[in-house]
Amino acid sequence: MQILHLDTNHELLINQLNALGFTNHEDYTASKTDIEAKIHEYDGIVIRSRFTIDKQFLDAATNLKFIGRVGAGLENIDCDYAQSKGIYLISAPEGNRNAVGEHALGMLLSLFNKLNKADNEVRHGQWLREANRGIELDGKTVGLIGYGNMGKAFAKKLRGFDVEVLCYDIKPNVGDDNCKQVSLETLQENADVLSLHTPQTPLTLNMVNADFINGFQKPFWLINTARGKSVVTTDLVSALKSGKILGAGLDVLEYEKASFESLFSSYMPEAFQYIIQAENVLLTPHVAGWTVESKEKLAQTIVDKIKARFC
Repeated sequence: MQILHLDTNHELLINQLNALGFTNHEDYTASKTDIEAKIHEYDGIVIRSRFTIDKQFLDAATNLKFIGRVGAGLENIDCDYAQSKGIYLISAPEGNRNAVGEHALGMLLSLFNKLNKADNEVRHGQWLREANRGIELDGKTVGLIGYGNMGKAFAKKLRGFDVEVLCYDIKPNVGDDNCKQVSLETLQENADVLSLHTPQTPLTLNMVNADFINGFQKPFWLINTARGKSVVTTDLVSALKSGKILGAGLDVLEYEKASFESLFSSYMPEAFQYIIQAENVLLTPHVAGWTVESKEKLAQTIVDKIKARFC
């Protein structure tokens, strides 16, 4: 089988596929049009998020048997059309779930203890102890929306704290010893913290909007390590200003490019200008699942799934 690699990944991916007898080709720079012109030569492709795989691309891929996405989500692939053509879709949420769980916990603890704010002040000669008095996670209720690989990993990290963990998920019976599954209304009634662990789907696009935020009974903290377009940034800013949202840890942003590799090119929306100045907002560049260990685990997961299906 001929496999085309469209993004760089951990070297074990190609090395192990070579050892299994696959022929591997790499093209990390050609345009989508150029790739489309030759994709009929390949049985499989491995991609992160370089470009969208749409119907036109899939129609050109006449011999394609699988698409391996080195990451968790498949929103950049027309999954229904690919599957209608018998193309096997592979993702690797198992590979970076631990990294995401740790990152979400780190963001939450940093916000509660004002670590980034305090660090910046001390570096500028300010010694403001009372202004940096933190709050404790113990005794809080943490609500998770989405309880798949990522949600479960975060709930596992919370076991060392005296917290109640609740989850809402469209799938039934996903709760476990680490988390109680409840209705969305129950979660909104009780949560002190909301953490998003959902894929990008029509149901989650613009999910966290003004109506959704105002459905919470208490002011709450927001953590988003999932997808940026799940949160309406203008409504988030309004809630931060009113105190309905006490603070936010955002690893992903509404303004990201579809490839997740950059932000907008020039115009900076007013809402974004606010959050980059807000002391109660913590920002990272879509790296929650981006650790040294996860890079290797993601690649290994893809290899293992290709091997299980085609060897």
